[in-house]
Amino acid sequence: MSVSANAASTTTGAPSGSGFRIPKVPFWAQIVLGLVLGAALGWLARGQDIGWLKETLSQIGTIFVRLLKLAVAPLVFFAILVSITNLRKVNNAARLAGRTLLWFLITSLIAVGIGLALGLLTSPGAGTGLTPKDGQLPEKQGTWIDFLTGIVPTDIITPFTELKVLQIVFLAAVAGIAALSLGEKAKPILTLSESVLELLQKALWWVIRLAPLGTVGLIGYAVADYGWDLISKYATFTADVYIGCAIVLFGVYPLLLATVAKVNPIHFFRGAWPAIQLAFVSRSSVGTMPVTQRVTERLGVPKEYASFAVPFGATTKMDGCAAIYPALAAIFVAEIFDVQLGIQDYLLIAFVSVVGSAATAGLTGATVMLTLTLSTLGLPLEGVGLLMAIDPIIDMIRTATNVAGQALVPVIVAAREKILDHDAYSSATASPIDEAPEATVPQDRVPATA
Repeated sequence: MSVSANAASTTTGAPSGSGFRIPKVPFWAQIVLGLVLGAALGWLARGQDIGWLKETLSQIGTIFVRLLKLAVAPLVFFAILVSITNLRKVNNAARLAGRTLLWFLITSLIAVGIGLALGLLTSPGAGTGLTPKDGQLPEKQGTWIDFLTGIVPTDIITPFTELKVLQIVFLAAVAGIAALSLGEKAKPILTLSESVLELLQKALWWVIRLAPLGTVGLIGYAVADYGWDLISKYATFTADVYIGCAIVLFGVYPLLLATVAKVNPIHFFRGAWPAIQLAFVSRSSVGTMPVTQRVTERLGVPKEYASFAVPFGATTKMDGCAAIYPALAAIFVAEIFDVQLGIQDYLLIAFVSVVGSAATAGLTGATVMLTLTLSTLGLPLEGVGLLMAIDPIIDMIRTATNVAGQALVPVIVAAREKILDHDAYSSATASPIDEAPEATVPQDRVPATA
């Protein structure tokens, strides 16, 4: 058979000497199919009251999330440790780190401002039919004392067994700084850490490939368990969260890319979309981190800088969970409990959203951040119970916004520092998740800042 014939049989799926070739379905299409199938199965389970189907969907979704969380503790530790030590390979590392923090702050302030504006315009707690007695105290609460003292662990085991991500970040930062100070003596440890990080990312990649199946379970159970009856009570609040995140995601971010980074926003979304869609399904910024770092590098951000900015952002940069959501939630709870908020309260919300964002820890849900906000404002913590009912539905768009912001800031900083590869940015594809991850341990130095 000729070469052209062989090519034709490969591309068309026609039979050849080795049999039929199954066409490759893009990952985004697999996710969409999972969403559609999950919604259909959930609707069937709820409409026909099929208990075993609902339970099956619940178990599928739960197993997928557990697999993601399984790698969270070691992944965060080694990602932060390696990212800090990689800064030694970056010219103007302190400047890049400072600019990254600055843009984390700026974008968070913009996001919380949008959340407050939407809440004041729409009054999400009015007309819901919900009353204070519908609320209940959360099992876990967050206070400033807990937040500040919770940064430093009492031992090195508990943060990993109880998945206290902020304490894991602290331990990793200390280890990374110590390794930098030791210099060549720490090289064996750094080599081992880089190898372990690659191993964890590879294993997590296999879990990520199961995302379409996890989507069926997560979406299906949400539809089967909640239905439209519950959502209707929270219609305004849910719409506010989705609209607020959409404004940030498709309004603020493109504007910053076009005016500050001076790049085409369409290219950003084309390249970052695999991470955004996985975040929407998994509801975990940390679980999505390997994909986020990969797409960020594909967008032309140098590996050395991306390996610092993305892991750091995955544990602290939460425009959806820590900015838009707590702003709207505070207004919602205040209206349900008939508490009047003043200008000083709105300023407190902005402060808590920016400073306390690390409390969300990049995991599914934002209960700790919400309790931290409500307790700071003196609002009843029973309001958390009101919002937990709808949390899985709104957490999807919150996490997608988080991850988009975690990829956005490195692009902006790299562009302003003139280290962004514009050719790579313009040619970034939307399908890096379809491929096995490349080694993430950087070898080359970042070009000097102009």
